Amino acid sequence: MRTLEHFPNLVTMFFTRARMQGDRPFLWHKQDGAWVSQSWRQSAEAVASLAAALKTVGLNPGDRVLLVSENRPEWCLSDLAIMAAGCITVPTYVTNTERDHIHILENSGARAVIVSDAKLARTLLPAVLRSSQAHIVIGMEDLRIGQTGSARFYDWHRLIAEHAPDIAAAEAAATFQRDDLACIIYTSGTGGAPRGVMQHHGAILHNVYGASLVVSEDLGWSDDEVFLSFLPLSHAYEHTGGQYLPIGLGAQIYYAESLEKLAANIEETRPTLMVVVPRLFEVLRARIIKQVEKQGRVSNFLLGRAMSAGGRKAAGKRGLFDGPMDVVLGATLRPKIAKRFGGRIKAMVSGGAPLNPEIGVFFQSLGLTFLQGYGQTEAAPVISCNRPKVGLKMDTVGPPLANTEVRIAEDGEILVRGELVMHGYWRNEEETRRVLKDGWLHTGDIGEIDGKGRIKITDRKKDIIINDKGDNVAPQKIEGMLTLQPEILQAMIAGDRRPHMVALLVPDPEWTQGFCAKSGANCNFAALAENPEYRAALSAAVERVNADLSVIERVRRFVIADAPFTIENEQLTPSLKIRRHVIKQLYGDRLNALYR
Repeated sequence: MRTLEHFPNLVTMFFTRARMQGDRPFLWHKQDGAWVSQSWRQSAEAVASLAAALKTVGLNPGDRVLLVSENRPEWCLSDLAIMAAGCITVPTYVTNTERDHIHILENSGARAVIVSDAKLARTLLPAVLRSSQAHIVIGMEDLRIGQTGSARFYDWHRLIAEHAPDIAAAEAAATFQRDDLACIIYTSGTGGAPRGVMQHHGAILHNVYGASLVVSEDLGWSDDEVFLSFLPLSHAYEHTGGQYLPIGLGAQIYYAESLEKLAANIEETRPTLMVVVPRLFEVLRARIIKQVEKQGRVSNFLLGRAMSAGGRKAAGKRGLFDGPMDVVLGATLRPKIAKRFGGRIKAMVSGGAPLNPEIGVFFQSLGLTFLQGYGQTEAAPVISCNRPKVGLKMDTVGPPLANTEVRIAEDGEILVRGELVMHGYWRNEEETRRVLKDGWLHTGDIGEIDGKGRIKITDRKKDIIINDKGDNVAPQKIEGMLTLQPEILQAMIAGDRRPHMVALLVPDPEWTQGFCAKSGANCNFAALAENPEYRAALSAAVERVNADLSVIERVRRFVIADAPFTIENEQLTPSLKIRRHVIKQLYGDRLNALYR
């Protein structure tokens, strides 16, 4: 079994892997329609040169550097160079507004920013000019600046070219230890201003080590692991799982062109491992079902049998003909599905939000290994992950990672202790004291631990709805079930201190177009909201869900949202969680009217 060495910091881990891998490919991106690679040696040289350049432009150890970029090789190299210079990376979302940027710049006290292009600079630079300390701007591409003002501007590639690469010197300078601060990742949060989570080198290394054991012991670690990176690297999940885990494994990283081209990129790059969010697989599930439906009765029959057998297996049962049907599915349907995922995928690891167990069962039934993980930015971020050798159970998030303690408090809250736990929130002692008590991270999640040590999340502590009779209702479970219906894209449940549950629904646009085409209805969203047939179809979808819910969980009435929940309208966090407080503020009166 291969395991990771006990590295003192992330920079040393990178340079060690680069020395071992040499001229083998490391980072890939699409250029002029073809995939182009950068070797480990070339990457190490770029990191060493950029780290030296950051020092010459005036940055000192401990300085914070904002990193604003889409996923690309320069993101990874910049992050490593910032740390190699002794500075602290502050990753931020490309969807951030000027207001978001100014908050993070001022709160972090960043002295410099690295930004990818002119488009992202348009939102970032006004915040830089208003900030009190950030006077250094480094552009990966031409930022097309007409007037510089008080900031000093540098070209990313020129800085590297002007500093001869001295890998040995850069590696020798990386004397910081596991307890030292590596990055400040601002939580997207579902309410209030983002808080800066202080992740130390040891926290991320703890995650990398624990995840590497899952790969080596449960999936089979090879010398040719390939990751496809598409979740935002500014998110702790991708930062650790999509960047530092591949580095620790000595793997290759491909950067997807876009979410729209993801399916094609998967087939082209043939990844062995992917870190994903549940929403992506809800979409993929819907697409696969539609494609199979178009292929005729035989394909539909096979899909139905695969789902039935998968459901029984998930429940610990076995049908009389499941064995022979497994052979048939292995020769017909499953190879087609595997090809769509590149043909050599070992596992897809879902995290960032709760997964509806039905989604996991669906992909497992089609022959794809689907592991659900659980974590928080405050835990670097992975706390646990399903492991095939322990036994996959789709309503759990698996056992804790190695060297991670988890216990359940008297009120059901999940508590975590170990090197993975943050040292606190940046410049926010009050919030730090609230969530860190006696070394335990109070996650705010409610859960339980089964007989095999697997964690089961039942809900967010603060999101639990308590009806007027004192019954607890977990909204995420119901919302997840609603969004599995083809008619419903998004949903939010309400009913706190009320006699029953109500819902705000965002109809699925693709289903809506199909409804309009069949019915001849005007596909104007406002008009459809009042269309009796349209509402009846949505009501039927809700009733299908209600059939599997307890009396207190059932949705009695609903309203239709004016528009989808998006990051841009601030109704979704950048990690695609709904912002309940924002949505309730907008739709609260209409939801309350449902009780009249």
